[in-house]
Amino acid sequence: MLIDLHCHSKYSNDNHLEPRDLISRALDLGLDGVCFTEHHSMEASKPVLRVELPPDFVVLRGVEVSTDCGHLLVYGVADDSWNRWGRHNHLNLSKVIQRVHNLGGICVPAHPFRGWDSLGEKIYSFPHLDAVETHNGMNGLQQNDRAIQAAMKLGLPGVGGSDCHTIKQVGRAVTELLNPIQGMEDLLREIKAGNSRGLIGPDLSRSG
Repeated sequence: MLIDLHCHSKYSNDNHLEPRDLISRALDLGLDGVCFTEHHSMEASKPVLRVELPPDFVVLRGVEVSTDCGHLLVYGVADDSWNRWGRHNHLNLSKVIQRVHNLGGICVPAHPFRGWDSLGEKIYSFPHLDAVETHNGMNGLQQNDRAIQAAMKLGLPGVGGSDCHTIKQVGRAVTELLNPIQGMEDLLREIKAGNSRGLIGPDLSRSG
């Protein structure tokens, strides 16, 4: 099962990508689902729940958090109650991880070796991460390779996502899941069990 686990729409307030168009693109690429990870807020992606979906296509919602050590993907929280600190600042990474875990969610460093918005070598200083985004569609090959090596050293599963902000970026990197899922609870189970890995997405040169 292939899911793009790192997608941004117009509800991230930094692009104009309509959720309906994003989902349509994912379907054209043969993906089985997407996850909207709007910046700062889980609740920002609520409107995507109104999009009519074909049978068996999975739409999930997470959030991309800006922390004092880089961006963090959070999956498995129900709303914005994880955020006790406010929207427009860089939150303390350790406190966010603790809070998300207390709420039953998981934490995955986004594009960990991309630059100023990434953990970099600090990834080895935080023992409670749940997975690593090994494949990010906006990364270069070397940046993804370093993330793959970090996941191996830390003994963590990998995930992949396009980090899309435009229609042509959808699906550039994806997560392959060993078992099919129907919702967020299933996704958390598969990642925690190590049944996920990041991949480069379908060849967009054949799809417009």
